[in-house]
Amino acid sequence: AGTTIHHVVQRVTPYLLYSDVAAALEYLGRVFGCRETLRFEGPDGRVNHAEMKFPGGGEIMLGDPGDEYHNPTDLGGTTQMVHVYVDDVDAHCAKARQSGAAIERALADQPYGDRNYAAVDLEGHRWFFATRVKEMAPEGWGAVSASGADGV
Repeated sequence: AGTTIHHVVQRVTPYLLYSDVAAALEYLGRVFGCRETLRFEGPDGRVNHAEMKFPGGGEIMLGDPGDEYHNPTDLGGTTQMVHVYVDDVDAHCAKARQSGAAIERALADQPYGDRNYAAVDLEGHRWFFATRVKEMAPEGWGAVSASGADGV
């Protein structure tokens, strides 16, 4: 019998696929402030799986699925978006811009209470970074709460 490890930080963890995971680790650390926590290299020396944490909480996993993979840039479109809350989105955006991030949508206040910006990483994955600046009821900005949403 082995040791059971109970480590739950979040229940949903994005797993992003990159053709060059090592380059993605460097980029996401330098530009978005993520910290590498785990790296697994295959027999060929390439990073097959990695994990990173965001400042203030949250994790992502990264992987290289092999030759069948096509990143968003290859496909010419958006395949997903990752939304991350940070403590100070203005400072985060300034650091990302200074570090060479491709800012896709400028920093702005949103009607639903967030202040956010969007960036595209080195393989075309879309990232939204936000800080909640005002609590807004869904009805206050045109949305409707789903019944039972509080009991998910």
